[in-house]
Amino acid sequence: MGLARPVLIKRLNNEIRALNEYLNISLPLTPEYANFPIDLQIGLANTPARVSRDSVGDMHIFKLVISEEYPYERPRAKWLTPIFHPNIMMPEDGGFVCVKALDDWSFGSSLPSFVKCVQNLISDPNPANPYGTNSCMEAAEWYTDNRPKIEATISYGGDNA
Repeated sequence: MGLARPVLIKRLNNEIRALNEYLNISLPLTPEYANFPIDLQIGLANTPARVSRDSVGDMHIFKLVISEEYPYERPRAKWLTPIFHPNIMMPEDGGFVCVKALDDWSFGSSLPSFVKCVQNLISDPNPANPYGTNSCMEAAEWYTDNRPKIEATISYGGDNA
């Protein structure tokens, strides 16, 4: 059994306000008479991520489906735009998003924290734990082979040159 409807709507509206502030957008608040499930579509602009091996896109769109059992039941996330990522399925493969924030969802979790996790996942994929689709497996191989290379040096006592 979920929250009482007025409490659920109030919580959703508080989280929508926080999303509006965090993302600098103007989503309308959920009216008292809203029907569930509620679909919340989020576009992340200027968030570079590969859409193929050879191409980077900067607009990515996903949908969160919120049921009447929220927040006891986690939202369902579905990716809507092409993305070349080991942990996010292409839309034609289901668009599922593998984010620890969804696996660890609890009553204390929130929509803004989930969106932040998605942003982090886009910029820091986990190729060691891909979905089993062809595109995710291919992306995992690509990200493993193309990890940023970092070189560093250190000297002590100053330069002896």
